[in-house]
Amino acid sequence: MVLLTRTCAAIEPLDAKSQEAVLAHQARLTKPAGSLGRLEALSVQLAGIQRTKTPRAEQGAVLVMAADHGVCQEGVSAFPQEVTAQMVHNFVAGGAAINVLGRLAGARVVVSDVGVASDLPDGLPVHRKKVGYGTKNMAVGPAMSREEAVAAVEAGIEVFNVEFERAPFDICATGDMGIGNTTASSAIASVITGKSPAQLTGRGTGIDDEALKRKIAVIETAIAKNAPNPGDAIEVLAAVGGFEIGALAGVILAAAARHVPVVIDGYISGAAALIAAGIAPLSRQYMIAGHVSADSGHAAMLEHLGLAPLLDLGLRLGEGTGAALSILLCRAACRILNEMATFDSAGVAEKAE
Repeated sequence: MVLLTRTCAAIEPLDAKSQEAVLAHQARLTKPAGSLGRLEALSVQLAGIQRTKTPRAEQGAVLVMAADHGVCQEGVSAFPQEVTAQMVHNFVAGGAAINVLGRLAGARVVVSDVGVASDLPDGLPVHRKKVGYGTKNMAVGPAMSREEAVAAVEAGIEVFNVEFERAPFDICATGDMGIGNTTASSAIASVITGKSPAQLTGRGTGIDDEALKRKIAVIETAIAKNAPNPGDAIEVLAAVGGFEIGALAGVILAAAARHVPVVIDGYISGAAALIAAGIAPLSRQYMIAGHVSADSGHAAMLEHLGLAPLLDLGLRLGEGTGAALSILLCRAACRILNEMATFDSAGVAEKAE
């Protein structure tokens, strides 16, 4: 708990002076005021986060957290639990969608085992931060203890800190892997936003109508049985969450404490962002919504967080894919700010007399 407390204490509001300097500089660029829309607002946010009038998004990292879920025993996924470990191998081999998009975005993909239900082979280049061999079945009791919930969040903080100190990056993104994790994410979203599981729950990996009904019923049962306090994010995580969701919340908190912008991916990352914001409300200022997922309920998560997504491409894969794409937009916003000519330097008249 010491690491979590120390990390949260280090989170500060964005730097207003840097943001004011960027706004003043944008007013001198060779374009009509506001004509680059969201890119302009994005550069202002990035400047405030990084505390500089020349923000950068050249070097990136996608931090992928992997864990399994005991609620899979209720038949809530179209894929078997073994896929979690298999996909970790795929990430390490560089063959997953996030590897492709990470390479495109200039962002290294870092994989962590925070709760895979099996032992990964020795020598596999992943961070080994296993809190447990998957969560317990939240339909019959809490997914984890409060101590495990804190450990999961601190695992994400530790991974972020190690990677940032090893090779600093300008921007990071959240990614996930865990069969059954949309069920946990829907439960978290329902508790925190107050919306019903039926409003928030989608088909995840592609379940049919009967499985969707079962999934909603399982979430309703889990919330009723565990009755977490919406005002206590750690309690919510312990009752109905996942180890990778907790670890991603830790990544978000660590990024905020280190003044690093964090691009939030889809549904699972949205649940982690809800947990992070519940633990440390100031962390919202450091979040950038990479995209809005096709999964039902993600838009409601973003609305609750007060975040507007950069992209809407119908993505629902997770892994950090939508966030990786949005790193490119963040880089574009920074380069426009830093490289575009001003009216004075280009000798261009600002307005007609």
